[in-house]
Amino acid sequence: MTDRLEDVRNLGPKSAWVLREAGIEKQTALRDLGAVEAYRRVRFQFPRYASLNLLWALEAGLRGMDWRDLTGEDKAALLRELEEKA
Repeated sequence: MTDRLEDVRNLGPKSAWVLREAGIEKQTALRDLGAVEAYRRVRFQFPRYASLNLLWALEAGLRGMDWRDLTGEDKAALLRELEEKA
């Protein structure tokens, strides 16, 4: 198994670069932080890049699934968690 961010499902080279610029270098760091905290760090550094699609992609990627397969409940839970950490 690789620890490269590019190998997380749903993440391409640009997303991997943005994560690295936000201080998240490897998959293990992303997993330790979780999708919401990683998204918060990206949003702080690159507010124009941090759309909710990135949050969906991060969460689904950590689950090993396509981001379009997240349910409305999944997305609502992520938004609640994001709000709680604001």
